[in-house]
Amino acid sequence: MKPPQSEPEKAERDIERLTREVERLRQELIERDRKLVEAEKQIADLERKLALRLQNSVTSSKPPSSDGLAGEQRSSGRKKGKSRRKPGGQPGHRGHWRGLAPVDRVNHVIDLLPDRCRHCDCSFAGKRRKVSTQGEPRRHQVTELPPIEAHITEYRCQNAVCPDCGKATQAELPQEVQGHFGPELTGLIAYLTVVCRMPRRVVQELLGQVLGIPLSLGSIQNSWEEASEAVAEPCTQLEQQLAHEPVINSDETGYRTSGEKRWLWALVAPGFVFYKIALTRGAEVLVQLLGEVFAGILCSDRCPTYLKYHKGEGQFCWAHFKRNILGVLEIAKTTEAERFCRDALALHARLFRLWHRFRAGPGVRYGPITREQLIAKSIPLEKKFFALAERYVDSRDKDVRNLALALMKHFEKFFAFLRNEGVEPTNNSAERALRCAVQWRKISFGSRSTQGEVAVARLLTVTRTCRIQNREPLDYLGNAIRLHRKAQAVPSLLKTAPTT
Repeated sequence: MKPPQSEPEKAERDIERLTREVERLRQELIERDRKLVEAEKQIADLERKLALRLQNSVTSSKPPSSDGLAGEQRSSGRKKGKSRRKPGGQPGHRGHWRGLAPVDRVNHVIDLLPDRCRHCDCSFAGKRRKVSTQGEPRRHQVTELPPIEAHITEYRCQNAVCPDCGKATQAELPQEVQGHFGPELTGLIAYLTVVCRMPRRVVQELLGQVLGIPLSLGSIQNSWEEASEAVAEPCTQLEQQLAHEPVINSDETGYRTSGEKRWLWALVAPGFVFYKIALTRGAEVLVQLLGEVFAGILCSDRCPTYLKYHKGEGQFCWAHFKRNILGVLEIAKTTEAERFCRDALALHARLFRLWHRFRAGPGVRYGPITREQLIAKSIPLEKKFFALAERYVDSRDKDVRNLALALMKHFEKFFAFLRNEGVEPTNNSAERALRCAVQWRKISFGSRSTQGEVAVARLLTVTRTCRIQNREPLDYLGNAIRLHRKAQAVPSLLKTAPTT
C-alpha cells in the first residue's frame, strides 16, 4: 500500500504535468503558425501564377496572337457604355467615294439617251438621230473583271535537215523557257504564298478555278523554290550590308522545321529588312550577321542575347518596359509596388508627349519641337527616372527591384533615342516585321527542310524590303525570275552601293 502523497508533492506533479501540456500546446501553435505561413506563401505564389497566366500583350511581352482564351482580352481603348452617336459618318465628316478613272483608261463607252421627254412626254423612239445633246453627260463607270485565261506559248523544236550531210538536228529550247511556267506565273505563286500568306492548296485551288491553270502541289513547290534561288544574290547583298548600317532594330520569334525548334530573326535597317532562320537564339547569330563588334546602334528589347553581344551604344524598347510596369501593377500586392508603377508610368507618359511633339505626330497639343528642345526638356525627366530607380533598387518586392535595377544599370540604353538621329524609342519596326512572318508560320506550320528555311527567309526579305522601298513585290519577283533564267544579274535591293 502506497503512502499518502503530501500536498506539496501532488502540487509539484500537477505543475510538471501542466508544464508538459503547455509545452505541447506551444509546439502545436508553432507548427500551426509555420503551416499558416507556408499556406499564405503558397496562396501568394498561386495568385501570382494565375495573374501571370491571365496577362495579355498589354501587360507583358507576350505577342498579340496569344491573346486568346488563355488570358483576358486586351482593351480596345474605347470607353465602356453605349455611345449616343449613331453609327456611320458624323455631321461635318468629309465623304469618301470612288473616283472616276481617266478617259484614256476606259476600255468601252456606251452613250445612253432617254426613252422620252420628261417635259412634254414626247417619245424619242425612231428620232434618236435627230435628238441633239447639250452640256456634259453624267458619267458612270462599272469596273468588271474580264474573262481570265492563261496565255500559253508552244515552242516547237524543229528537226532541221543539213543540206550537206542530210542528217537532222533538233533545235534546243532557250534557257529562259526550260520550265513549264513563265516568270510572271512563277512570281505570282511566290507572291500568293509569301505576301498573301495563302497555303499551297489554296494557291492550287485559286490558279485552277480562277485562272484555269491546273497545277500540282509539287509544281507549286518547285516554282516557290525557283523564286528563292532567283533572289539569292540580292539577299546576300543585304546580309553583307547589315554590319555597315548605323542603326539596326532586331527581334526574334519561335519557328518550326519538321517539328524541331528554330528561331526566326528579323533585322530592320533604315532601308531594308533581313530575315534569317537559325538553330539558336544566342549571340552567335548576331556575330554571324553583324560581325564580332557592331559599330552602329542596336535597338532591341532587354533580351540577354543582345546584352551579351553588344557592348556599345544601344536602345532598349520603351514599349516592352511599359508592358513590364503594367504587368507588375496588375499583380502588385504592396503599396510600394503600386507607388513605383504609378510614378514610372507618369514619367513615361511625359517622356512620350515630348517625343510626339518632336515627331509632330497626331494629337500633338503644344506644337512641334526641335531636337535641341527635345534634349533640353527631357533632361529633368531623365533625372527623375534615375532618382526613381535609385529609390527602389533595394525594394523588398522582387519585380519592382528588377525593374529599378534594369533602369539604373542600363540607363544610357533607355535614352539613346533622344540624342541619335534615326533611333526610335521602341522596337516596333522589328515587331511589325515579325508579324507577317508569324502569320505565315501559323498558316504553314513552319518548314520541312533546311532548303525551305532558306526560301522562307529570302522571300520574306525581298517582299518586306520592297514594301519599305515602295516597290511592287510582284513585279520585282517576276523580273528577278526572268533575269535569273537568262543567267543575268538580278537588280539589287540596296538603295546605295554597299560600303566597305
